[in-house]
Formats: sequence, C-alpha cells, structure tokens
Amino acid sequence: MAIDKIPNSHEYISHHLINLQLDMRTFKLVSINDINLSKNFWILNVDSIFFSLFLGFLFLFIFYKIAKKVTTGVPGKLQSAIELIIIFINNNINDIYHGNSKLIAPLSLTIFMWCFLMNLMDLVPTDLLPYISANVMHLPALRVVPSTDINITSAMAIGVFFLILFYSFKIKGIGGFTKELTLYPFSNPIFIPINIILEGVSLIAKPISLSLRLFGNMYSSELIFILINGFLPWWIQWIFNVPWAIFHILIISLQSFIFMVLTIVYLSMASEEH
Repeated sequence: MAIDKIPNSHEYISHHLINLQLDMRTFKLVSINDINLSKNFWILNVDSIFFSLFLGFLFLFIFYKIAKKVTTGVPGKLQSAIELIIIFINNNINDIYHGNSKLIAPLSLTIFMWCFLMNLMDLVPTDLLPYISANVMHLPALRVVPSTDINITSAMAIGVFFLILFYSFKIKGIGGFTKELTLYPFSNPIFIPINIILEGVSLIAKPISLSLRLFGNMYSSELIFILINGFLPWWIQWIFNVPWAIFHILIISLQSFIFMVLTIVYLSMASEEH
C-alpha cells in the first residue's frame, strides 16, 4: 500500500505501525492484510533487522575511521565528539562498576551508541523512507526505528542477561551463585523455596525491564509523530513536529543512557562476591 494512496487517518496510522515481514517457510514477504500470518513464529521483521545491522556497522565504521586517523594535536570536531562520549562513558563505569573487566568499557560504548543511533532514526521524517520503499522498491510496509520493535530490544536485553549469568558464575562460582539464589534474603534453610522465588523473579525482571523500558518509550514517541501526521494537514504539522523533535533529542539520548547504565549496574552486581 503506497503512502499517497492511504484513504484515511486510521489506515495511515495502522500502516506505519506494521513491519516489513518475511515468512521463513516460504521466503515471501507477508502482506499487510494477512494479520494472522504476521503473528506466526516463523516471521522475521526484516526492516528491524536491516536497520539494526546497518546502524551497528555504521557505528563501527565511523569509530574505526576516527581511531585510524586519531591525532594528539588539535583534534577535529568528530574526533572531539567521540572523545567526549568515551570520557563520559568511562566516568560512569568508574563510578558504578567496581570489578575488573576489559569487556565492560567497550560493551557500554557499543550499547550506548547502538541504542542512540537506533533511537535517532525516529527523527527521520515519518513518510520519507516508507514512501521511497513503496514507490521505488514496491515494499508493502517499512518501519525505520528498530528500537520500536520489541524483538530488537528483547534481543539486546537477553544478551545482557547472558552476560549477567556469565559474570555471576565466573566471579562467584556455581556454589556461590547457588547460595545467592537460595540463602538470600533469608539465610535460614527453611526459607530456600521463598528465596528462590524472590531471587528468581528479581533475576528474570532485569532483562524484561531493560527491553520493555526502551521499547515502550520509543514506541510511544514514534506514535506521537505518526498521530501528528495522520490527523493534521501537511501545512500545519511542522508546528507540532518541530517542538516534539527538539524534545525528542533528549528522550533518545536519555533512553540510550539508561539502558547503558542499567547494564553496568546489573553486571556490577553480578561481579560482586557476597
């Protein structure tokens, strides 16, 4: 369905909330009219995967190029910006993480920049890329903000969750981690079942809170742009879009920072011996 052929506001909003999906059983794109099929397990959100990988490689390419051309004299504007980001992240790591790991710093930088770039796609004009994809490549739908897809945010959170388990077993050992789950907060053995429930819920809540917080905030922010474009005439949309876009710069930065800080906090807790 081309953007310029959408009949009403309801169809316009619904169209912008549909992913470009691929059925892995037939390797065919899912029609936007086939809602039941789009909920099948063997469906991939191709647009979310593509933009996530593209932005990840873009981050690596830019930082690699700057690292190859780094100067000790007067740095360029881009090098100065990257140095400020690295210093900012290192300061947060030194304040929060009390262990000794060479992985935490690059992991935190990657999470922050990757989340920021994915969130930044929300500032791309709502109809620009969907219009090009519909009229040039004849794609049925396209969503350009990967962090508005619960699958992407959940995948990142699950990756952090596995690191939490890895550091817990590495620092505390199997016995220490087991005791933490069974003898805390009540040290008496008769409370082991209660401790397992409490600590199990606390452990599982970490990746869930990470994924849902980022997804919920970015989804609602994207929806506001879509609502403005869907219900207002084109000549007045800028009155609301511009202030919201300026405020949205704070949101995308804050959400990236929160995801990074919570990752450091969780890994710091996993690295502490009790």
